[in-house]
Amino acid sequence: MVVSETLRRGWNRGWRTAWTLSKVIFPVTLVVSLLKETPVMDWIIRLIAPFMSWFGLPGEAAVALVMGMVINLYAAIGALLTMDLTVKQAFTVAVMTSFAHNLLVETAVTRQVGVSVWFSAGVRIGLALVSGWLIHWLWQGGDTPARYTVPVPTPADDAATADWWSILQAAVGTAVSGIVQLVIIVIPLMIGIQILRDLAVLERLSQKLSLLPRMLGIAPQGSLTLVAGLVFGLAYGAGLIIESAREGNLSRRDLYLLVLFLSTCHAVFEDTLLFYPLGIPLWPLLGLRLLLALVLTVLTAHIWRRLVLSRPLQEVDG
Repeated sequence: MVVSETLRRGWNRGWRTAWTLSKVIFPVTLVVSLLKETPVMDWIIRLIAPFMSWFGLPGEAAVALVMGMVINLYAAIGALLTMDLTVKQAFTVAVMTSFAHNLLVETAVTRQVGVSVWFSAGVRIGLALVSGWLIHWLWQGGDTPARYTVPVPTPADDAATADWWSILQAAVGTAVSGIVQLVIIVIPLMIGIQILRDLAVLERLSQKLSLLPRMLGIAPQGSLTLVAGLVFGLAYGAGLIIESAREGNLSRRDLYLLVLFLSTCHAVFEDTLLFYPLGIPLWPLLGLRLLLALVLTVLTAHIWRRLVLSRPLQEVDG
């Protein structure tokens, strides 16, 4: 039976986790929102535009890639809708940005879990670059023009006349909106998990969902975290990872493997459906993310296990 103590503990856990994430998400979102109004974004775009040919993309595609990597997928898609691309080119950008998007915010969040920034960002950027290059060289086709299913966006008339006070207000509003969305999801999620825990359902549920973490070499306690990250996104999955780490349920190896998998593949429904307006094949996009997440995590778990097992032998030999 659910009692007030259960709800209180879930509420407290939810607020504690939301506060931990908010301390990172709010300032980073604010900085990113301001950054896009400065010449820095244009400078980065001009810097990487010459390298777009490596991925079979026109130079202007750098705008979508930078917008996606620094801001989010919505910004990337908004930029793509203004470009005349082929199906293959649009798919390439979709794959690259699905692996590496909102990097500043999401990398800062995973840092709270105790995972290296270089590890998290490096994996995602590396996957984006390698996948883009492979698609360019392996896919012989997709040369028909991409047919967008939504009207091409046009800039607002007053965009050029916006002053810095208006820009700051908009940036704060964006950051606050992100925190509100976080609280709306994290607190009910934590209350629900606390209810399941106190009803002794959580352990049974973890066992039923343990197939995926077992495949990945992760402790069964990470099953709900994997599901939450796959459905809701990396930030919310990280919230559960933080809570599990506080309780000592996950080892350092589990934390890294969880972040590796969720960095590669998270928010599979939202992130995939966002690309529907581009008229690109969605199933290959989703399948590629899932496949690479599985292969990369299983391979990393295997290598990690081998290194741990070989360490005593090395010490003895030394």
